[in-house]
Amino acid sequence: MKLSDKGLQSADWKAKGFKVPSYDREALRKRTAENPVWVHFGAGNIFRGFPARLQQELIEKGLADKGIVVGEGFDFEIISDVYDRFDDLTLLVTLKADGSIDRTVVGSVTEAHPCDYRFEAGWKRFIEVFENPSLQMVSFTITEKGYALKTPDGEYFPGYAADFKGGPGKGSMFLSRLAELLLYRYRKNAAPIALVSMDNCSHNGEKVQLAMQTIAHEWVANGLVEKGFEEYLASDKVAYPWSMIDKITPRPDASVARMLEEDGFEDTDVIVTSKHTYTAAFVNAEECEYLVIEDSFPNGRPALEEAGVYFTDRDTVNKVEKMKVCTCLNPLHTALAVCGCLLGYKLIADEMKDEDLVNLVKRIGYQEGLPVVVDPGIISPRKFIDEVVNVRIPNPFMPDTPQRIATDTSQKLPIRFGETIKAYLASDRLSIEDLKCIPLVFAAWLRYVIGIDDEGKAFEPSPDPLLGYAQEALKGITLGYGGSLDQLRPVLSNQKIFGVDLYQAGLADAVLGYFRSMIAGTGCVRSTIHKAVN
Repeated sequence: MKLSDKGLQSADWKAKGFKVPSYDREALRKRTAENPVWVHFGAGNIFRGFPARLQQELIEKGLADKGIVVGEGFDFEIISDVYDRFDDLTLLVTLKADGSIDRTVVGSVTEAHPCDYRFEAGWKRFIEVFENPSLQMVSFTITEKGYALKTPDGEYFPGYAADFKGGPGKGSMFLSRLAELLLYRYRKNAAPIALVSMDNCSHNGEKVQLAMQTIAHEWVANGLVEKGFEEYLASDKVAYPWSMIDKITPRPDASVARMLEEDGFEDTDVIVTSKHTYTAAFVNAEECEYLVIEDSFPNGRPALEEAGVYFTDRDTVNKVEKMKVCTCLNPLHTALAVCGCLLGYKLIADEMKDEDLVNLVKRIGYQEGLPVVVDPGIISPRKFIDEVVNVRIPNPFMPDTPQRIATDTSQKLPIRFGETIKAYLASDRLSIEDLKCIPLVFAAWLRYVIGIDDEGKAFEPSPDPLLGYAQEALKGITLGYGGSLDQLRPVLSNQKIFGVDLYQAGLADAVLGYFRSMIAGTGCVRSTIHKAVN
């Protein structure tokens, strides 16, 4: 079975239990080409495995009659090597915790193009789409870094600095070209539009808004575009809804490919682009998913609530984000990441067979997190943790590694744990001394930074912008070290890492006690965790 329009004509798909589109894709293409309603930028796996499937559900239910126009502003090979090659189709493989899989061919994408001047036909097509008043929303999955105009030092990236001076028609960066497409829309009819980030970062709509309005402001200041364009982007005609997205779509997995091959599916090769994107004809993804969006769409929107999307107000979106990031999912992942690396695990799912680690994440979530959780009202925090602990993390199909999740840990600790600490400090009914496992995770991170696992074997910590800083602070401390730990005071008091000064918060002694126990010798990470969680 080949993934193509022609290949889908084979009866083998249904005979083997694959779900295939029941609608006329050619008619869908024609309607979408004439009156597009949805453009999505960021052609990767999360889009193919989630938003694209949501629109297909609406089409199958007769609640939508248009598909999605896709653009890619960074890795153009995704378009040529995946979308063009497979007629804009995706085989979505849903990996269930019980070991079964669902296989669905998603055909809601009607066209896909690189968003760059070098691809002239695609660029002209995007201009046509943006000038069409039928367009309701432009969504994005371009990662948090994709919205950054400035370096960590606060200077504009050279590409954007050049684009500010070059203006429309000379955009070297994707967001500059996006602003140019919006300029075409403004000049054509100034029709309303919603710009919807679906990236997994807090206040994501704010990031889109800041980027677009900054670029427009710089163009106006340099006399390159009219002031009205800047005013248009700041008016109620252009909305920047916030959202919270949660669905794991890992790289294409070899075990999934083998299962598909056994069923007769032929396009199982993993494609690695020159920009190191891992993709394939298929996307493997977990079953659990959440998408919560601020309901701010001045030109209307698809009825995605009929496919399970929550539409609500901005405050509720923010609360759902905090619930997930600060309590119910992300802290548990980080705890498993650093401890898993120290204990030699290669898969997060395997860690959930370890009684000590299960007790650790349950205590962080239920006992230390839930008392101060931000309850959004539309999703139960306790039920969310139940699903994370019992279904999502233990899923044997999910090929996620502690090594990957340990990336940039120093950037994650202040949000994933620091906000809980602040809530305890502000509470008149809770004591900071009740936090036992959060300081344990901090100690485990310090132990992890040393780069020696619990068996005494060296390993390379994952990339982290503060890794060098932390390693320098820990210099000279290794297994069996029994000297003073005063050299760690600058790290433990660093609010950028922990969200608070751990000395002022009253947690430094607990962290140092756990850390000293963990460096006593081989096997001491295990014994320290075991004692703390039992």
